[in-house]
Amino acid sequence: MQNWSEDKKKLFELIKKGAFFKGDFILSSGKKSNYYLDCRLVTLTGEGALYTAKIFLDMVKGDSFEAIGGPTLGADPMIGAIGAVSVERGHPVKMFIIRKEPKGHGRGQMIEGPELKEGAGVIVIDDVATTGKAFIHSLAVLEKMGVKVAKCLCIVDRGEGAGAAVAKRGTKLESIFTANDFLNS
Repeated sequence: MQNWSEDKKKLFELIKKGAFFKGDFILSSGKKSNYYLDCRLVTLTGEGALYTAKIFLDMVKGDSFEAIGGPTLGADPMIGAIGAVSVERGHPVKMFIIRKEPKGHGRGQMIEGPELKEGAGVIVIDDVATTGKAFIHSLAVLEKMGVKVAKCLCIVDRGEGAGAAVAKRGTKLESIFTANDFLNS
């Protein structure tokens, strides 16, 4: 398993054993695939959420940002874990969730969480990136608010265009793993 940290090795094993499936699948992008990664099966466990949070926080150590968040539903289970681990490490971070469409009542918000002010720098996270559709939606919502995205992070990049799509919007995509890590193991 390459020269990975213990947390990364443990997260890889959790995903490989419980969230990596071979077969015939239709992805949210509409593409057909002979494998599927359902990382929520891991991030919705205490152990998986903990390892993901620790690794993501290590990936942004030294970066300048005011909050970490991402699109519902992929980012939801990771956000709480990141908040808890950040407090435990003595560097609490704000968190936010981006809705698919505006809330139908109240203030009609697209983002849940502490207010993100214009000019704020944020990190956007998601579980699996394929074409980057969820990241692009998130970037569009944040850009409309004048919020700057420092970078995007995902657990697994399938290598099917998400990185290029995010780069076209002026942001970098980093991943803990690539699909090839699972396909070649």
